[in-house]
Amino acid sequence: MGKLRRWIWLIFLILNGCATVPANVDQACVLLEGRDDWYRSLRASEKKWGVPMHVQLAIIHQESKFRSDAKPPRKKWFGFIPGPRPSSAYGYAQALDDTWAWYKKKTGNSWADRDDFDDAVDFIGWYVDISHKTIGLSKWDAKSHYLAYHEGHGGYKKKTFLNKPWLVHVADKVATRASEYKEQLKECSSTLDSRKSFFSF
Repeated sequence: MGKLRRWIWLIFLILNGCATVPANVDQACVLLEGRDDWYRSLRASEKKWGVPMHVQLAIIHQESKFRSDAKPPRKKWFGFIPGPRPSSAYGYAQALDDTWAWYKKKTGNSWADRDDFDDAVDFIGWYVDISHKTIGLSKWDAKSHYLAYHEGHGGYKKKTFLNKPWLVHVADKVATRASEYKEQLKECSSTLDSRKSFFSF
């Protein structure tokens, strides 16, 4: 009966914790409360790719505010007629079609979905790892990684972001958010780790 209750509780958490956008996306401990599967995914990505959880969370916060079906807003014609979207970005990580296809091909994760949190954080870990290997960025440098994430590796090498002061400002915000998440996680990591172990069966 004990194992059955755990399964029922886990299903409950998945259905109620992941189907909705967290009420508070600015506080890491509140954000992950009741979302043990998100925490396990973040930990798994950190272990696999060496990318700190707070960096992963800060990128998702900027890209989608943790909305699984996030898309860039449509352009407006004449100020009110909905036009095309500016890019194919979609999901938690706002990955583009081509970049997502590249990720699936390179990792063999052919069933990955951009609106799945586990796949999204694995994608972020994978992309940051490539940035680290090809550009030499520290995996803890949230600002530089966000610039490489937004501009692509080629754009980062060409420093295209220098012509986009608004983007540098956004990257600064990502770095600040990552620092805040890092400090917040110190307060609840032991509790989250104990819950992660509880559901490891």
